[in-house]
Amino acid sequence: MGLSSSISVQKTLYEVLSVSEDATYDEIRAAYRSAALNTHPDKARTPLESCVLSGEQQEFSSVQKAWEILRHPTSRADYDKQLQSSRQNIEIIASEVQVGDMIIESTADADTVELSYPCRCGDYFSITSCELSGMGISVSGDGDGEVELQASDSPSASVVLGCGSCSLKIRLVL
Repeated sequence: MGLSSSISVQKTLYEVLSVSEDATYDEIRAAYRSAALNTHPDKARTPLESCVLSGEQQEFSSVQKAWEILRHPTSRADYDKQLQSSRQNIEIIASEVQVGDMIIESTADADTVELSYPCRCGDYFSITSCELSGMGISVSGDGDGEVELQASDSPSASVVLGCGSCSLKIRLVL
């Protein structure tokens, strides 16, 4: 359910070259030269004909890519914007909530149940049984306000819910 970014999961180009994000062109060039010498495929003992890139070859390829982007001021600025944007998109979960902590209400349609949890801003985090079903999570109730959720593909799962008014998010643990 959560947002993920390939930049936040992988090393940044700055980390590949072992330089800080405010490094000068000369520092980036020196780091590139050093990394290129240390990771060059000719230093590896594996044959170059292999179809699968070895770890050294992948590392050298990463160094080359970092240099290609960071050496040009415009491509570096674009990369910095993308990196900053990806960092802002990382979800910060305010808390984890169990199903038993949720307020359970039947809607006008007797087949639909709404689960909600109060946010500190005064609004609610909410999700309906229809939305959960669309995610492959079955909702079963006993008619007394007790609801059990079960993910069809996993014995334990979670759903990230956003507040209706503010930017806070919670994780509903199933």
